[in-house]
Amino acid sequence: MCRFDRMESNEGKEISGFSKMSKRDKIAWIAKNFLYENPIKIINEFAGFWHDNVEAQKLLDGFSENTLTNFPVPFGVAPNFKINGKIYAVPMVIEESSVVAAASNAAKFWLTRGGFKAHVFNTKKVGQVHFTYSGDKKKLFQFFQNIKTDLIFGVKHITAKMEERGGGVLDMELLDFTNREPDYYQLRAYFETVDSMGANFINSCLEEFGKLLQQKIRESPHFNDLEKDVEVIMCILSNYTPECIVRAEVSCAVNELGTFNNGEMGPEEFAARFERAVRIAHLDPYRATTHNKGIMNGIDAVVIATGNDFRAVEACVHTYACRDGTYRSLSECEVKDGVFRFWLDVPLAIGTVGGLTSLHPLAKRSLEMLGNPNARQLMEIIACVGLAQNFAAVRSLTTTGIQAGHMKMHLSNILASMQATADEEAEARKYFEGKVVSVAAVREFLEKRRTQNQS
Repeated sequence: MCRFDRMESNEGKEISGFSKMSKRDKIAWIAKNFLYENPIKIINEFAGFWHDNVEAQKLLDGFSENTLTNFPVPFGVAPNFKINGKIYAVPMVIEESSVVAAASNAAKFWLTRGGFKAHVFNTKKVGQVHFTYSGDKKKLFQFFQNIKTDLIFGVKHITAKMEERGGGVLDMELLDFTNREPDYYQLRAYFETVDSMGANFINSCLEEFGKLLQQKIRESPHFNDLEKDVEVIMCILSNYTPECIVRAEVSCAVNELGTFNNGEMGPEEFAARFERAVRIAHLDPYRATTHNKGIMNGIDAVVIATGNDFRAVEACVHTYACRDGTYRSLSECEVKDGVFRFWLDVPLAIGTVGGLTSLHPLAKRSLEMLGNPNARQLMEIIACVGLAQNFAAVRSLTTTGIQAGHMKMHLSNILASMQATADEEAEARKYFEGKVVSVAAVREFLEKRRTQNQS
């Protein structure tokens, strides 16, 4: 049977009890039914990425389900970050070429110009109890005001330890969404979770709120039987935390920016071009998306390195970027009275205790490398790396162009994809010094060299 025919067939691809199989048996089944290769070859290939330390591998396997192997991603570091007067070497986990180099370059640029300043405005997190109620609205809202304190007190068994650390339930409100969905209301609660991201804590409180709300309405003589039929649809935290905000910024006199393009571009021209580029990212969502993606290159890399949830951060940040109805740049730039100022406000709901931050050995090392920061300090560090990444990208775009530096860093990946030898790689690096790197140019160089060597 040919490969194409086997791929079209569904025969034998269903399975029961897959999760109970050994890791080797899982790989063998995948190899037989989806890769169509010798299972021994695939097992050896996948096993090649297993951790040599059995206990370490057991720990990694426990992070997820149906694991076959590990998927290594480079763990790098960006030194010379001066943030609020303190020097950091920032861990970054990312596979994209030039990101760590760009962050390091921007950090070094601002190191001699005052460094980065950062400040956390708030760390308020949000949770929701979604429910339906078909009775009198005024009665429900009045009743909520009467029981609000009881609801918050009713989760004291959950919040006691968090309160000892300075956190807990901050407030709660009842919202009416019946103009959008029949009988739909929401309890929106606000939390402080201190140094933990707090998802489990928040969700536990919310589920208890839902039960208490139903119980108190059922027991109240102010509601008739129909009104007492309150259905809790779901209780879940929101990853949109628009008040959990940190600001990172840099500034200096325009004449301190230096010159660019081998002295052809002065500081005034650079500042004006940079400011306009950021303004364009506020006007055009197409540009804003790529602009913000560059910011997230830096943010995600540190979020991952410290064992935090980059998917939650991404979802929140992009929602925040379109909070006024149009997707816009997260960063701002102003050139005024001879001063260049560049800053970023970003929502970051992260933690330094609990979850992978405590379990993953490299996440623990990352936090240790950063001086074991609390959550607010980590927010400041992450935001500064995002700003540095953005500065590096916009600087390249408005001066030399993005490809010159990016493709030079990407040269290693291109050479690897073309199976270049060590000698070929060394010659290619020397050849492309001062030249524009492209896939076509590298291919042409290698083909020409290989042809010459064969003759």
